[in-house]
Amino acid sequence: MARTKTSKAWMQEHVTDAYVRRAKLEGYRSRSAFKLLEILEKDKLVRPGMTVVDLGAAPGGWSQVLAPLVGAKGQVIALDLLEMAPLRGVTVIRGDFSEDSTLKLLEEQLDNRSIDLVVSDMAPNISGVGLVDQARSIHLAELALEFARERLKPGGDLLIKVFQGSGLDEFRKALSIAFGSVAVRKPKASRDRSNEFYLLARGKRQTG
Repeated sequence: MARTKTSKAWMQEHVTDAYVRRAKLEGYRSRSAFKLLEILEKDKLVRPGMTVVDLGAAPGGWSQVLAPLVGAKGQVIALDLLEMAPLRGVTVIRGDFSEDSTLKLLEEQLDNRSIDLVVSDMAPNISGVGLVDQARSIHLAELALEFARERLKPGGDLLIKVFQGSGLDEFRKALSIAFGSVAVRKPKASRDRSNEFYLLARGKRQTG
């Protein structure tokens, strides 16, 4: 089947993308690794010994960044519906993190360790219908927030990708209720035409 003009344009942009080329040169699985690297440099989110859960981890660019930073005494657990090739220092769980069976596997891997940081670079499969795609994006963000509320230790942090659009204001309010502070981050590696950005929620509030 012949490629559409849109797919050809995307491929051309991808091939000529400086971050794509840099990812290949430096051995990262995806250009998104540089988004996380920039945020970590600014906000100092990760320390040796931390336990981090990477939601929507495949193909593993973020986990590649995180594993060396937490070190041998830390733990990175990567969750995704898609298959992800093994990474040194990363425990990979394939499944839907909103399902009990996947959470059970996560609990087994944690072995009573509390989670210090949850990161999510999840995005929905794009349908091309703006309202539908935004609704799916907000739904994923809400699932990540629910997960963080239930599993993240008090004082822990959440970094989550969102897209500008309907439902975002309400989601940010929910983050503000659950965390001490919420900041916006737009890394240089995010394409200019993209309406994606990241919300960094720090200091999960004590509940109960």
